[in-house]
Amino acid sequence: MNQYVDEKSDKVVVPMKLSNKEGSPSAEMVEGRTLPEGNSQQTTVDRTQSRVATSSGLLSVRQAAQARKDVRFSALLHHIDVELLEQSYLALKQKAAPGIDGVRWQAYGEGLNESLEDLHRRIHRGSYRAKPARRTMIPKADGTERSLSILCLEDKIVQQAVVFVLEAIYEPEFLGFSYGFRRGRSQHDALDALSTGIYRKRVNWVLDADIQGFFDAMEHDWILRFLRHRIADKRLLRLITKWLKVGTIHDGRHERSSRGTPQGAVISPILANVYLHYGFDLWANRWRQEKASADVLMVRYADDLVLGFEHEEEARAFLTEMRERLQMFGLTLHPEKTRLIQFGRWAINDRKRQGLGKPETFDFLGFTHFCTTSRKRGTFVIGRRTIRKRMRARLQFIKQELRRRMHDSIYETGRWLRRVLQGYLNYFAVSGNLRSLYVFFTQVRWYWLRALKRRSQKAYLSWKAFERRTTRFFPPIRLLHSHPTGRFDARTRRRSPVR
Repeated sequence: MNQYVDEKSDKVVVPMKLSNKEGSPSAEMVEGRTLPEGNSQQTTVDRTQSRVATSSGLLSVRQAAQARKDVRFSALLHHIDVELLEQSYLALKQKAAPGIDGVRWQAYGEGLNESLEDLHRRIHRGSYRAKPARRTMIPKADGTERSLSILCLEDKIVQQAVVFVLEAIYEPEFLGFSYGFRRGRSQHDALDALSTGIYRKRVNWVLDADIQGFFDAMEHDWILRFLRHRIADKRLLRLITKWLKVGTIHDGRHERSSRGTPQGAVISPILANVYLHYGFDLWANRWRQEKASADVLMVRYADDLVLGFEHEEEARAFLTEMRERLQMFGLTLHPEKTRLIQFGRWAINDRKRQGLGKPETFDFLGFTHFCTTSRKRGTFVIGRRTIRKRMRARLQFIKQELRRRMHDSIYETGRWLRRVLQGYLNYFAVSGNLRSLYVFFTQVRWYWLRALKRRSQKAYLSWKAFERRTTRFFPPIRLLHSHPTGRFDARTRRRSPVR
């Protein structure tokens, strides 16, 4: 196999077609995944949302990236063939809003083969041109707005294909405490890891950190420098540069980008993970191994970080050094959302002795976490409830939608409510949050009853009669994500150092 040494980095550059007979990949050494049982030489394949497996060529890339951490891949673009573009098209959301070209998923699929073959030729000829994204503002739960970029369909397809390639290279390298926007890892996995770590490690202090305007603050030069650690294919890097620089269109004006990556772009999540992998994760893990004298817990979901420490002085030292580390890459911590609080199994008694009242709470992935005790044994329990502003925002949406549907039939509105409530349960039905769920469902019932009574001045419907009618539409309230430590053990097969 031909290989050469890059003159600038002194690293060995290997073409991407490597032997499939690599050794068994090593498991991640931080709160991470373990090897599957069975044939250790057979690489498992994550499936896309459309349940389409990635190509066998990318499996060899993944094996090479996992076996050798110093390999730089010099030929990657040819993996973006018509087959991978078709997988990328099928992985996109079918009902997503169109970009500035107005092309929707269904319309593009009418002549899919011809369109993808033409797109493939343009990519490899170098005549493919990225189009600016359509920028729109969406409201957040706290009353502010977030900028969202809506790409043209072909840009989404090509970006998704590049994401498949980047995942093959970087997934084996990402550390175990990184959970955001990774296939096979969900927000509930991050929540389980956090709860398990607090229960099993000697955590007395929690650092709740948030990077301010992260997606808008990432510097393009650093993104490309980080990518060059593993990628030597200039054509692939040129594609990514096009998407970073093309900018957005808002109110008819074309605004080019000098920094940041657009939220809503298909490629933004993995670029964010690469940025924080080199900018934060590797450094934080090294700090934990070399400088910490006691237990340190780390869980990161995109730019939201929660870290647990046994000693307050180590937590404050880490916070000071983390600020300096992030500033090197143009990032700053949010002054209001970054806090160090006393939290853990001894926090209630310690604060009571000091006359400080109940321990403070912190928010993570939609839930407010607080210290409490079990009813039967009085032992320490991590309480979790839906963040109030999140609940209020969702209730306000349902209230407005019920008023808009006021004159629809009970059957149609009930079916819509069932879908909305089941989606709410699918995320928020975690252990410790039952009371919040009952409050939410009761409020939705009142909103629906009030909407029905407004249909006519003579309309009358008692609460009991209404509740009997709506029982068929409201899904039962039950925990869908209970026993976080058991779920975490099942996912990691009890081999994670978080124990």
